This record gives sequence, C-alpha cells and structure tokens, in this order.
Amino acid sequence: MATTLLMGAPSAHAQTDSVAANAPAHRSLKPIALADDSVRIDGEQLLAVDTTALSVIDSASVRHKRNWSTWRPSPKRALWMALVLPGAGQIYNRKYWKLPIIYGGFVGCAYAMRWNNMMYRDYSQAYLDIMDNDPTTESYNQFLHLGTQITEANKARWQEIFRKRKDRYRRWRDMSFFVMVGVYAFSVIDAYVDASLSEFDISPDLSLNIAPAVLNANPSQGPLSHAAIGLQCSLSF
Repeated sequence: MATTLLMGAPSAHAQTDSVAANAPAHRSLKPIALADDSVRIDGEQLLAVDTTALSVIDSASVRHKRNWSTWRPSPKRALWMALVLPGAGQIYNRKYWKLPIIYGGFVGCAYAMRWNNMMYRDYSQAYLDIMDNDPTTESYNQFLHLGTQITEANKARWQEIFRKRKDRYRRWRDMSFFVMVGVYAFSVIDAYVDASLSEFDISPDLSLNIAPAVLNANPSQGPLSHAAIGLQCSLSF
C-alpha cells in the first residue's frame, strides 16, 4: 500500500489567517469627546489646545505691559510711599540718585545726635562733680588741659565753662534731631513735587526769544520818522 504525501505552499488566505491568529489584537482608537474641552483616547486624556484662547492671553499680556517711556508717577501714591518709608517715594519716581542724599542725611544726623548726646552726658556729670564738695568725684579732670588744675580761685570760672558746654551739647543734640525730621519732611515733599512735575510741559514751544527791532513813534509819518533801535522780546507758550 503506497501513501502519497502532498506538500505545497499554503495559500495566501491561509497565511493571512495564520498571521491574524498569531498577531496580538490591536486596540481600536476611538476618540471620546469630554466636557472639559479635551480628548480621551482609550483611557489616555489629551488636552486640546485652544489657539484662540492663547492669542487672547498673548494680546492681554502685551496690552498690560507697562511702557516706561510714557509712564508718569502718581503724586498721591508717591506721597504715601514717602510717608511710610523714607526714600520709597524716590524709588517709585525712579529717581534713584536721590537715595544716597536722603539716607546720607539720616545717617549723618543720627551720628551727630549720638555723639552730642554722649558729650552732653559727660559734661553733665563733670558739672555735677565740680558743683559738689565731694573730693572723690572728680570726673571733670579728664576735660582739663595738661598741667591745668582747678583751685578755689578759678573754680567758679570752670563751673561756668562746664555749664555752658553742657548746655551747648544738649542744644546740638536737639538740633540734630530736628534736622533729621527736616530730612524726612524734605524726602516727602520732594517725592510729591517730583511726581507732580512729571507731567509739566517742557517742550521747545516754551521759549523766550530776544531779537533787535526798529521802533517807530508814529508809523503814519513813514518808516524812518522818529525811528529807534531796540530789543524785542517774545514769549512762546
């Protein structure tokens, strides 16, 4: 008995079925519209880009961008900022070069007030010591020149000297405080006036022109009758 084996290439349809059987199943991509203007594809959410909204945002940012060349400070805001913090009004007005002047005045007045107060306390103690009869309190000797001594003959004169020096340093200390208050007031006034004058017209039309001119006493008698040479001033505004 003979057995015949038929061997041949599989048909295209069989190959297709085999590949389809062995290949993994592909997922179907079906976009699903959501309520929040986004797209979900098989569980993966993709945000939708709204070009119209982006253009509106870009135009809004450009519109609200401050143009420093045409910006003018507000006098009221500059006043309140200077009242709250010295120098803040100058920073708001963009006049940074005034800050060293203002803070230098504060530092100088503070140093002068501290030094005069120290000298006032020392001379006050020296005056108290020279006025009493206690020989153990002689702090006034540190203010005397080398070789100078206080005796009963010149004690009254030195008492008057220490009294005047005590009063003088007290007066200078108080003056330093008032000068500091003046620097503070100056910073406030400067900030307000500077902001107010930021809109002042300083165009070239505001000018004063001076030119020679011929002045006639009686123009009806001719151009040269009773003529005089003078200067003509004209103010343009």
